[in-house]
Amino acid sequence: MRIGTRKSTMALAQTEEIARRLRAAAPGLEVEIVKFETVGDTDQTSKLLMHGGKGGAFVAEIRAAIRAGKLHAAMHSLKDMPGNEDTPGLVIGATLARDPPTDALVLRPGVSFEEIRRSGGKGFRIGTNAVRRAAYARRLLPEIEVIHFRGAADTRVRKLDNRELQRLPGGGEVGPADALIMARSGLERVGLSNRIAHEFSPREMLPAAGQGIVAVECAAGDWQTRGYLSLIDDPWAHLSCDAEREVLWVLNGHCNSPIAGYSEIDGVQMTLTASVLDEAGGHFIEVTREGPADRPRELGRAVGLELLHKGAAEIIERSRPV
Repeated sequence: MRIGTRKSTMALAQTEEIARRLRAAAPGLEVEIVKFETVGDTDQTSKLLMHGGKGGAFVAEIRAAIRAGKLHAAMHSLKDMPGNEDTPGLVIGATLARDPPTDALVLRPGVSFEEIRRSGGKGFRIGTNAVRRAAYARRLLPEIEVIHFRGAADTRVRKLDNRELQRLPGGGEVGPADALIMARSGLERVGLSNRIAHEFSPREMLPAAGQGIVAVECAAGDWQTRGYLSLIDDPWAHLSCDAEREVLWVLNGHCNSPIAGYSEIDGVQMTLTASVLDEAGGHFIEVTREGPADRPRELGRAVGLELLHKGAAEIIERSRPV
């Protein structure tokens, strides 16, 4: 089985985990990891919107290789997979058990979270490329300066520690950053969990839909590959995947939309919370609903429709690129 992945340290760690589980579940199966350097990896300056959002930047090339028959499957971080569009001919064949979905704060040496919190962020720069994280950061720390900051997880931390300036898409530079907001699971994958200065609870910063879930995509008609992938599929993560991505579908969000969504399963019940907020963090709509865990798309649809009823479409349209 040939599995495609990005070349980053984190992507390779995730794909190695898939390969390990496949070999354990299907002894004798040969698994080959095929590395891709996507446009989102080679261009570390531009906003992802320039490349069609996360889908165009990180997913499109690998998906094309599956359709061309060059790969049997591909590893994706679920949060990087566009949720507002169909992927004809492809399906998510497996999701691994969910890693911690929360966001975390990483600080440069000499800065404390207490300092930042006491000042409301005044005098500090926080780096992120995610509109959702920027919106929540401004909501939690009204005086903080949010700066454009991209790169693989380990690269971003290195730039933070070295106090490097970040090149801007339109030219010029910004920075250096005093702090970064990153996914806790990503920091753990690259061995940097010791750098977490503060872990944001879902109440403080609702995770992105699918955050912490590794997805394996394959051709819909490749039943042999789908059979193998079913052996490593975590059913609870897959239910959360379906619920949270249904919210994205209903809202028709784009890569510039600050949309968050997170579900929890307790026995046979699922609780799903989703929010929409503008980049400045001033307009905020949140909905929480509970329903049967085995009907995740219905729950996701209900939450998405209630968000629309409360005015989410207007916020999303305001943030839509011209």
